[in-house]
Amino acid sequence: MATKKYKTNINCGNCVKAVTGFLSDVPGIDHWEVDTDNPDKILSVSGSDFDEAAVVEAVEDAGFDIRPVEVTN
Repeated sequence: MATKKYKTNINCGNCVKAVTGFLSDVPGIDHWEVDTDNPDKILSVSGSDFDEAAVVEAVEDAGFDIRPVEVTN
């Protein structure tokens, strides 16, 4: 299962509720969560086969900013 991380401005419980319906409509997502305690408000999305562009579109449609987190090793 792949996990992708995104920096967002989803910063509270009500924001999470607002985006829930949009992310629930994206096929292939098994689990997602937002770390609102992290200064970058990291959205983690896990699933077997989800379209990253659909995740970005869903969050933007909900009225929030989103951009992929660059993974460094």
